[in-house]
Amino acid sequence: MRKTFWRSAIAIGLGLVMLSACGQSGTPNAPGEDAAQAAPEYEVNESADFAESSVWKEAKDSGTLKFGVKLDQPGIGNLEPGSDAPVGFEIELAKMVSAHLGFAPEEIEWVEAAATNREAFLQQGTVDLIAASYTINDERKKVVDFAGPYYIAGQDLLVQEDSDIRGTSDLKGKKACATIGSVPAQRIEKDFPETELVTYDSVSKCLTDLQSGAVDAVTNDDLILRGFAGEGSGLRLVGEPFSEEPLGIGVKKGDEVLRDAVNDALEDAKESGAWQQAFEHAFGSTDGAEAPEIDRY
Repeated sequence: MRKTFWRSAIAIGLGLVMLSACGQSGTPNAPGEDAAQAAPEYEVNESADFAESSVWKEAKDSGTLKFGVKLDQPGIGNLEPGSDAPVGFEIELAKMVSAHLGFAPEEIEWVEAAATNREAFLQQGTVDLIAASYTINDERKKVVDFAGPYYIAGQDLLVQEDSDIRGTSDLKGKKACATIGSVPAQRIEKDFPETELVTYDSVSKCLTDLQSGAVDAVTNDDLILRGFAGEGSGLRLVGEPFSEEPLGIGVKKGDEVLRDAVNDALEDAKESGAWQQAFEHAFGSTDGAEAPEIDRY
């Protein structure tokens, strides 16, 4: 089995061990322990044939499907200390999709993807697919295609427990941190000009600044932030999402065969209950979350 982990991923995973052990409502207290014992399994479609997709054919010929994911986000996609494979909700989705495409877990190559390189990775063939908190929007559709959405996220704020920030109206004069090139960063810059925006290439660096007091809030999708908040973390979610962000799986532009196949996999997961099982595995419960309707644009 081949796996690609960028060197920074190991350090990130180690640096987040304390955060990974924290939970909130709907978040397991120790991801990778009890949760890992009950990890879902997905039947591999041995008769899968999507050879009209050049991306799929090359992956099948090589015996490896390259999936771009996050490696520093507990509950979403996180590389835990001592592990050689990431865990999280998007990791489970990637396994589901891969199984539908005819790839077993050991045939998946996990590649760390950041907000700044996702389009380039798909265009250059660095990855075959991306499940990395990737918001579907018209601007991105110009250069890549999307399957999904698999979740409708909402931009939220993560703050220290004793913070006086209760919502976006309290952001004036504050420092908010977001990942470079992300939709949340763009929204802060556009809609909250009196808020000082600090950006990094990973959410883990924002978390470090928040804990040290260098910034007043971290902003990202609520799905991402819930993995960092909870009892013992000293952090809390404001809990009032102020946007709707449809998250999808990135596909190379123009590969309709592969996009349709991924959409079929996501629809099957919704109908079979596998989506719900994956969400509960990652976060402890669905907490009212439901799989959205697929948009076959």
